[in-house]
Amino acid sequence: MNYIVEEKHNGERIDKFLVGVMENVSRTDVQKLIEAGEVKVGGGKVVKNFRVETGMAVVVEKMIEKESSTLEPEDIPLDIVYEDEDIVVINKPRNLVVHPGNGVSKGTLAAALLHHFKENLSTVNGPLRPGIVHRLDKDTPGLMVVAKNDTAHRHLAHQLETRTLHRTYNALVWGCPRDLEGTIDAPIGRNPKNRLKMAVVKGGKESRTHYTAKQFFAIATLLELQLESGRTHQIRVHCRYTGHPVVGDPLYDGRDESLNRVPPLMKPVAEKVLEIAPAQLLQAVKIELIHPRTNKKLTFKVPMEEPFANVLKLLKKECPASAPVYDEDEGFRDFDAQIRFEEDDDDFDEYDEPLAISPEDAAPVKVRKTRAERLAEKAQTAAKRRAVAAERKLIKQMKAARRKGIAPEDFVEPGYEPTIDPELLE
Repeated sequence: MNYIVEEKHNGERIDKFLVGVMENVSRTDVQKLIEAGEVKVGGGKVVKNFRVETGMAVVVEKMIEKESSTLEPEDIPLDIVYEDEDIVVINKPRNLVVHPGNGVSKGTLAAALLHHFKENLSTVNGPLRPGIVHRLDKDTPGLMVVAKNDTAHRHLAHQLETRTLHRTYNALVWGCPRDLEGTIDAPIGRNPKNRLKMAVVKGGKESRTHYTAKQFFAIATLLELQLESGRTHQIRVHCRYTGHPVVGDPLYDGRDESLNRVPPLMKPVAEKVLEIAPAQLLQAVKIELIHPRTNKKLTFKVPMEEPFANVLKLLKKECPASAPVYDEDEGFRDFDAQIRFEEDDDDFDEYDEPLAISPEDAAPVKVRKTRAERLAEKAQTAAKRRAVAAERKLIKQMKAARRKGIAPEDFVEPGYEPTIDPELLE
């Protein structure tokens, strides 16, 4: 199969180009073709980040056969927030794996979707991931959007790629971040010491997480976060990287490992929090997207899950903090982010006039001498020392002359021996 690159695709990565021109393939399928050497330009194999140019002929020699589905429908209850002929928005519960993998073959969200919607699901991501556009961790509850056809799937995938599909999360983290809002920009990849975990590593995939502190407690902070990228465990890894692990996170130091950061008097409260929290207190609470058919912007929200809400109630009662409180309409109440950069002259009225101090009461000002002055003083001191030494030497020589019987008037100072009679000079 040959595909000619049109002007509108000039400069695109070859995997993105092929996804746009081929039917019923995902980016993963195309990348597998490229790795297998089945995609060629000008008779030569290409790499997945190759950029196509207008007029190029891209040849796909052989399609990889997709794996047959071994996924069986399962009657698992779903909390459906919204549904139409193109998309479904669900509120995924905690402890539900999204699709088969890593030793999990049954009891997945994919099997539940297959049971509820039969064949009315997209096939872009293969038979094991029907309708699945994006994922959530097993123990992370919250909103997900599911595609019911391939056109809707590609539209939603494009929104994820162009960051027009926004996912908002709430997370309770240990401690209090230094900044009330900010961006964590750190690359994420496999942890070289533990392949089951992710970590901030050099050469990892570009990852950005935006956060805002919403509520404060003596031992923890409630954050609102948005992802600019969607890496595995991104929020959990970034929070751990900043020194504020997600409360209850069993994989990234959010449980007993974080108790040593809690003041002794608050430790019983922290232990009670971990008893209530089944795992990481992280939830996808809002999702904003553009409908693939109507192009209208849709926003969906869900309330806090019960364990998360119970922990917040406990912290409000046992360890509230007198810190700024976040309000969706007003932002941070009782806090002005610019206050540290502005000067209020009214606070300094008593210092406006200079204090009167008499010359007698004023401390003497010590003036530092220049290098030339210090060298001159040093030379004077050395000259005085040489003069004293010469005088002592002269006295010693005069005493020695007297012992030899030389009269004082006949004594000639060493170094001065006239060669002519002075009387002849008169």
